[in-house]
Amino acid sequence: MTTDGGVPHFPTSLGASDEDTITLLGHDLAADMMGKVGFGELALWLVTQQRPSPAQVRVFEAVLVALADHGFTPTAIAARLTYLSAPDSVQGALAAGLLGGGSRFLGVTEDAGTFLSQALSSADTPAPDDPAGWDALALAAVREARAARRLIPGLGHPVHKVTDPRTPVLYRIAAEENLVGPHLLLFEAIGRVHPEVLGRRLPLNGAGTCGAALADLGLPPSLLRGFALLARTAGLLGQLAEEQRNPIANDIYMTVDRNTDYQPPRPA
Repeated sequence: MTTDGGVPHFPTSLGASDEDTITLLGHDLAADMMGKVGFGELALWLVTQQRPSPAQVRVFEAVLVALADHGFTPTAIAARLTYLSAPDSVQGALAAGLLGGGSRFLGVTEDAGTFLSQALSSADTPAPDDPAGWDALALAAVREARAARRLIPGLGHPVHKVTDPRTPVLYRIAAEENLVGPHLLLFEAIGRVHPEVLGRRLPLNGAGTCGAALADLGLPPSLLRGFALLARTAGLLGQLAEEQRNPIANDIYMTVDRNTDYQPPRPA
């Protein structure tokens, strides 16, 4: 906040409006942006305040698609059950689904980006064509996490036990656009070396790959979960639309209710 003669001013470079126009990112929204700027491009532009290149938009939108919907996950079930309870509040159902985005679902995108960024900041970055250097950096990061009894975010998946089908596609798209940066290179190296420390091989999951790809686009790790939630919002809207057409939330509720096994509290 700044002041001018005692009157407060609140600076922004995003949007503003007057009686006749709406300005967004320095452009006339109606004349310069509507019908000319895609939503993914706009989302990336709003955060960075720099118009992204087509290559950046392609990688970014691939991430959004990868994270949009994975079926009856807890976030989807929460949204459907909230809609059952309050069908007059679509916003409440969406919020319920989004609030479930945490360390087990969706939050891995941010956690992986943070983990990779911290590892990169702790050592010299190898050259892109130095796989041995990346392996050494990855091995140090995995060993440090193991010694601290911390999970390596982005390793393993509850369903995809061998390969997460999203991961090779995201790497291919980033490579085609020349956007495989240090985070993706380090994550790839973690995929190579972690069995040496963990004693078993786990797949690089898609959420972690998305975090690496977003970080390589220059997005701050502290905002990466927001992009996962942006993607999942579209998926939740789809879930709610399907709930309207073919309701199942009441069946979920009744299945739990009718199979409740009441047990008296145990004495302390």
